Amino acid sequence: MIVTSVNNEYIKGLCKLKDKKYRDSTNLFLIEGEHLVNEAINEELVKELVILEGCSFEYADKYADNITYVNENVMKKLSSMDSYPNIIGVAYKRKEDKIGSRVLVLEDIQDPGNLGTIVRSAAAFNIDTIILSPRTVDLYNLKVIRATQGMIFHLNIITRELEPTIKELKTNNYLILGTNVRNGTNIKDINISGNFALIIGNEGRGMSDTLSKLCDKKIYIKMNERVESLNAAVATSIILYEINNGIN
Repeated sequence: MIVTSVNNEYIKGLCKLKDKKYRDSTNLFLIEGEHLVNEAINEELVKELVILEGCSFEYADKYADNITYVNENVMKKLSSMDSYPNIIGVAYKRKEDKIGSRVLVLEDIQDPGNLGTIVRSAAAFNIDTIILSPRTVDLYNLKVIRATQGMIFHLNIITRELEPTIKELKTNNYLILGTNVRNGTNIKDINISGNFALIIGNEGRGMSDTLSKLCDKKIYIKMNERVESLNAAVATSIILYEINNGIN
């Protein structure tokens, strides 16, 4: 059977997952395209699949009882992309794990593309835990998910109030790093051994004074003086690369 109506109750229910309120209440979210679906399947996070009529999928047999086939109009309705995909997955949110030893803390990041890119870079440079402030853009925003290129499924990403969380990390002997473009230490001169947490502030206002005062060290990226600052995702990626290379 192929679903051909955008008013189908099941389809209407899936469309609600575009709204953060429903993602939070169900702990489910939508992922679009074969690459992201495969990444989620590898972590056993896929609940159901929606496949465009006439299209095949490698794992169709595994999910035979949980596949809905739809026509183009229905797929367009479900998709947030200009060019709709052949497959959409309904995925479970990954369960939170305990905080690891290599931590990235994000304070009120607002741009979905920035958050997604940061998640991807964090995976590339061996961060094991990302802590988001409650005021950070929703991790399960469709633009965030696409920008992660599937790395959202492979990292422990949790949401916490940052001040008490960082104080707890300090108590547990984590080195707390922040950024300061004027009075910091060149990131190339930082050597890290043991547990650490790197704080990245909001795109516009940077790190709050409250968190800044909790930092053990401030770092910066040496660059051309004509350039005042870098995009948050670009700067984070460079810092994570340097930290990864400088860990003892």
